[in-house]
Amino acid sequence: MEKFTTLTGIAAPLPLINVDTDMIIPKQFLKTIQRSGLGKNLFDEMRYDTDGNEIPDFVLNRPAYRNAQILVAGDNFGCGSSREHAPWALLDFGIRCVIAPGFADIFFNNCFKNGILPIVLPQEDVDKLMDDAERGANAILTVDLENQTITGPDGGSISFEVDAFRKHCLLNGLDDIGLTLEKAAAIEAFETQAGQARPWV
Repeated sequence: MEKFTTLTGIAAPLPLINVDTDMIIPKQFLKTIQRSGLGKNLFDEMRYDTDGNEIPDFVLNRPAYRNAQILVAGDNFGCGSSREHAPWALLDFGIRCVIAPGFADIFFNNCFKNGILPIVLPQEDVDKLMDDAERGANAILTVDLENQTITGPDGGSISFEVDAFRKHCLLNGLDDIGLTLEKAAAIEAFETQAGQARPWV
């Protein structure tokens, strides 16, 4: 998993509440178990018309936001079914951070496991960042995970909270497999000792 330390990028505004995982990545794209390739179908039903043409007004189709790395969204983001494809699609598109007043629990947890930082902020702070995000190509935010701050285009800073263990995992690029591999030496020693003690197993 790619480390998350400091992210400076364009923030896209998505001022919608209750954005569910089917909106993030519709059910017809869940057949794959590959984490790559889903970015083109992120928000598919909002990004494309029935003929597959881009809807120009959708935020991620607008030229200023095509390379957005941060999403500023409404409350209860990621609600609905528990599909892990939702963070996969966000990450494959290039989104590394989602800021909202609240998230659905399973989606929130899945973000951390896939290298995305979900940040919960009070509504008034989200409103300020949403206003910053409306600046198009000038909607540059810097998210500093080590110092737990978000700096806006005018230099103003907002602090955020994050669980210490999850922060450690993101800073060091550790998913569940990475955490297990950190204990590889201890696991190998145990297996060796167990094999000697019970050679018939």
